[in-house]
Amino acid sequence: MSLPKKINNTIFATGRRKTSVARVKLVKGKGDIIINKKPVNEYFPAGNYVMMVNQPLQAIEFKNDYDIIVNVYGGGLTGQAGAIRHSIARALSTLDEGYHKILSKTLYLTRDSRMVERKKYEQKKARKRFQFSKR
Repeated sequence: MSLPKKINNTIFATGRRKTSVARVKLVKGKGDIIINKKPVNEYFPAGNYVMMVNQPLQAIEFKNDYDIIVNVYGGGLTGQAGAIRHSIARALSTLDEGYHKILSKTLYLTRDSRMVERKKYEQKKARKRFQFSKR
């Protein structure tokens, strides 16, 4: 597990969800969120993912002092949005102890450990079985 690091007024943090991994860099700026070299509204076409990314910022009523630069890979859009939310929360928690308490209560610092269950042999899918007939 990599903990958030602070180097030269830049904060680095990593977040994960399902098979997605997001690496965040918080830099002094004017409040832009850039994901894989694209603005957040361009990267996530649907508004619910943008809302998900902004949840930790809204929880602590964060001012636009920092630019958030994200590198995310793996999984789908939902997993990536969750990983970004996790990494932003971890980065913000290093700024102030008060932020850490708020983000812990709202469970944004908790890693969502749910993963896809593997497919078992002699079954169609993870839990679905082939049809059974006695005769």
